[in-house]
Amino acid sequence: MAELDLPNIHALAVMVLIFVALVLFSREDIPLETTSLVVLVLLTVGFTVFPFESEGGRLVASDFFLGFGNRALVAVCALMIVGHGLVSTGALEPVGRFLARMWAWGPVFCLLMTLLITATLSAFINNTPIVVMMLPILVGVALRTGSSPAGTLIPMGFASILGGMATTIGTSTNLLVVNVAADMGMDRFNMFDFAGPVLIGGTLAIGYLWLVVPRLLPHRELPINRGISRVYTAQVRLDENSPVNGRTLAEAITRSGEKMKVESVERGQGVFINPLPDVRLRAGDRITTSDTQDNLREFARLLGGTLFSGDQEVDAAHPLRAGGNLIAELAVTPASRLKGLAIGEAQLLSRYGVRLLAFNRFDELGDRETSGVEEVVLRAGDVLLVQATPERLNELKGGTDFLVLDGSVRLPHTRKAPIALATISGVVALAAARIMPIEISALLGCLVLLLTGCLNWKSAMGALSTQVIFIIVSSLAMGAALLKTGGADYLASLFVAITFGAPASVVLMALMLMMAVLTNVVSNNAAAVIGTPIAIGIAQRLGLPLEPFVLAVLFGANLSFVTPMAYQTNLLIMNAAGYRFSDFVKVGLPLALMLWLALSGVLIWAYSL
Repeated sequence: MAELDLPNIHALAVMVLIFVALVLFSREDIPLETTSLVVLVLLTVGFTVFPFESEGGRLVASDFFLGFGNRALVAVCALMIVGHGLVSTGALEPVGRFLARMWAWGPVFCLLMTLLITATLSAFINNTPIVVMMLPILVGVALRTGSSPAGTLIPMGFASILGGMATTIGTSTNLLVVNVAADMGMDRFNMFDFAGPVLIGGTLAIGYLWLVVPRLLPHRELPINRGISRVYTAQVRLDENSPVNGRTLAEAITRSGEKMKVESVERGQGVFINPLPDVRLRAGDRITTSDTQDNLREFARLLGGTLFSGDQEVDAAHPLRAGGNLIAELAVTPASRLKGLAIGEAQLLSRYGVRLLAFNRFDELGDRETSGVEEVVLRAGDVLLVQATPERLNELKGGTDFLVLDGSVRLPHTRKAPIALATISGVVALAAARIMPIEISALLGCLVLLLTGCLNWKSAMGALSTQVIFIIVSSLAMGAALLKTGGADYLASLFVAITFGAPASVVLMALMLMMAVLTNVVSNNAAAVIGTPIAIGIAQRLGLPLEPFVLAVLFGANLSFVTPMAYQTNLLIMNAAGYRFSDFVKVGLPLALMLWLALSGVLIWAYSL
């Protein structure tokens, strides 16, 4: 084993920073955007205070801002907007309607068709809108048939990741690896250059997801079916001998155990009093509140009143009614404006017209009732069990804040859908035919969608993810610092030294396995950008072609199957179906190992390693 020279102090500092960043990226309690900004600030401030000069020139702080103008980031942002145009115009509605009807033919065959269609679409469109389209369809099938969605949602979500591996535009990870490698002097991959290995490995994976996974997963009941009590609105009319007569409203609320939320106080026909805490109550006052049937009856008993619904006293002959309201699940989408807001700040009732019944998150033991969740900060993938009118739910289906899971399969559709479909087809065709790079064709597609009215500027900006942008910029900054300070060269030498004497095939498999482990713990984009220069350094030291080692990084960074945190769509399907962490490990670990062996084998054979 050759003796390694120690890296310079700048390279060592960058490697320590990258290690700390990867640890922070794995923390659920720290937003990824915050970690990305911290990394960017430390790099810029550090290299301003302690400049670095080498034979290649001086590394200045402004170099780390180049990620904001990197063509990979431009392409990712433009493709996000184009993908949102497909969803908002309903261009994918015919596909969704076809799949929804097809499930009546037989679940086994229809699951296979769902997996194939999902994987095919995900090769050209960002995974998230595909999963957002498929989720209501599969949940609706489960609700109508009384079956569990557990056997279909994980296979569908994993199929979308598989499809995204097949082309240069399938995921932001692919775009980053391809562009970073090209910036380092490697010939640029064309759109379908590595579709062959993915097709071979994907065929095995689709068979596993279709025939094996539904038998591995236990029955998981949807949160919507877990017997959560409905909320009713009623009035408590205070009787003559009520113990709260003459007392303040605050005292009445205290008597209810601080549970009663007063919406209004009516004193006389149509005369309403502002429900301030110091209002003195009188006999005959009607206190309007909303809660479960049992709680409303308990409020009436504690306050010495009679329960009314409208002008009718509530009794056995005249029970409480929910007024046609439906119970539905609302999954917080990755593009939601509510991410980072506490539930109490979201103003669900006043802004969206929905009443929160229960809250569900993958790291919770189960559903939590509404009490005590006001301070919980919302994340992408959180599921809110709500009650609302059908009209309100239909309005929410046209927005980007929530994914509505109410058992229906109605998808939005507009007259602009053919324009959006033609636009994405043109974007892909121009890039595939090498007429123009994907970042330019995607920008052209954005302009077409805006000029034709398929999108407005508000919805286009809403399609962008601050989290993705900052992760990409900080990852590119870390990659540039690692490369220019010699850190990437040192890590490549260290990797070669550790595997000294091993065949090239073993080195390639070890590299892909390392990336697969990283991507299930930290951001896949960060792992890919940091891993690409290391992979090129390894290939150069071994005197081997660069392509198989770069593809090992690309494929390994896409094996995001083992943990729910590895990919944002994993969180969506986990909470929507009530999966547990162990379900992902049980299904995802064999799948990741299968693809690791298959993809490594194809690369070793194709490049004669």
